[in-house]
Amino acid sequence: MKGNLIQQIYEYYTMNFGYLWDLFIKHLLMSVYGVLFAAIIGIPIGILIARYSKLSWIVITIANIIQTVPVIAMLAILMLVMGLGPTTVVITVFLYALLPIIKNTFTGIQGVDANIKDAGKGMGMTQNQVLRLIELPLSLSVIIGGLRIALVVAIGVVAVGSFIGAPTLGDIVIRGTNATDGTTFILAGAIPIALIAILIDIGLRALEKKLDPANRTKKPQPQKVE
Repeated sequence: MKGNLIQQIYEYYTMNFGYLWDLFIKHLLMSVYGVLFAAIIGIPIGILIARYSKLSWIVITIANIIQTVPVIAMLAILMLVMGLGPTTVVITVFLYALLPIIKNTFTGIQGVDANIKDAGKGMGMTQNQVLRLIELPLSLSVIIGGLRIALVVAIGVVAVGSFIGAPTLGDIVIRGTNATDGTTFILAGAIPIALIAILIDIGLRALEKKLDPANRTKKPQPQKVE
């Protein structure tokens, strides 16, 4: 039975490769666009609340409240205003991606050693120069971590977007749930969705580790004794 299922999935991929590839690209692009827009808004907000800590709990609480709304409910609410299709899905991804991006940016900026910032100011740096030359480089790995989390969340959100007419890999999963024996369709759609999430997670995790200041510090090489 297991062998037959694997064979059926393989045959489905072989026969529908063009269709699957088209959905794969559209699914990925909707996720990336939503997170990109969230980064454009969320990173400056994270920097702002790191500067003015009293605002942090208000902003993060609002972002937390957005996260508590079920995806299908958020899509339904936005659909009433924006209609069906990819645009509504991208806006939904944008809203769900804000929390990890804002929170990680805030945490990263706040985590920079105050002594290093004071040293920069002592050298005559302005506040903007301290941000650009000290705070952002040292917090970049944490910010990338927020983007990684946001993208993985986005992949799942976009899959639900099929319910409002967006062309995503969720189309195949929905077709499987409506079929009498739709296991092949469900797995054929779920596997690429999981693959996107895994590849993004691995790639950005490696980048996050590479940009971590602790890992960028070169360890002294032991000298050979002749």
